[in-house]
Amino acid sequence: MAVVSIAEHVSHPTSTQLGWLRRGLDQPGGKLPLFDEWGQRVSEQTVRSCIAHGWAEPWFANPLKPEWLVCKLTPVGRSLADHH
Repeated sequence: MAVVSIAEHVSHPTSTQLGWLRRGLDQPGGKLPLFDEWGQRVSEQTVRSCIAHGWAEPWFANPLKPEWLVCKLTPVGRSLADHH
């Protein structure tokens, strides 16, 4: 049986994902933005991918826009954003 390094299974964020995660570093509670720096809504694919990797997690439901995922950094996501 071959020994496989855990590092081989660790995903690395894309530049888009990392940029979004970094924007939560200075926000209260690690809140991640719904919109990018140009006022465009952050891609749902980016949000869902970061959630699937454990870098972000849903925080609360937005009563005005229930289809929008309001997320915050997880400890793993914060560490990843801090070190890249």
